[in-house]
Amino acid sequence: MSEETAAPGDETIALQLRAGLRRLGKAVVMITAFHDERRWAMTATAVSELSMDPPSLLICVNRSASMFEGLTAGQANFAVNILHAGQIDIANAGAGATKGEGRFAVGSWKAHPCGTPWLEGAQASFLCRYERHIEYGTHAVVIGRVTEARTAGDVDPLIYVDGGYTRVERKAQG
Repeated sequence: MSEETAAPGDETIALQLRAGLRRLGKAVVMITAFHDERRWAMTATAVSELSMDPPSLLICVNRSASMFEGLTAGQANFAVNILHAGQIDIANAGAGATKGEGRFAVGSWKAHPCGTPWLEGAQASFLCRYERHIEYGTHAVVIGRVTEARTAGDVDPLIYVDGGYTRVERKAQG
């Protein structure tokens, strides 16, 4: 069976998968890049550490995303900016509330010397050099080698779960 062909029952499994994944809380990030003399940004949760040796992350990007071409062309560095719980407005801007350069109207954005935007005040920002990507179904898994990492503030990430934003509530240990 090819990646593009749905098997009988796949629609049902996809709905069940979606319902199950609503229970998986994930940190919200803004993925940013500089490609073709333009800044690109999108909100995402499909991000994960891949390896510490070499230090690397993977991001999953829908083929319909405006920055898909730039990320998969193999020429752009990209950044993964983990949002703070107070940065919901930035998450909304990158999730479709605005398009193009308008996604940078909220927040304090700086440019790395290579041009890649990073978010000042993010929980963490990782500059990644494109290594490779794998296309699968509706998405591409893009692998980037981390070349710089920055952290700021207390640990208080913005979390997405069950279709909405929340924050982690820490319990006292003991």
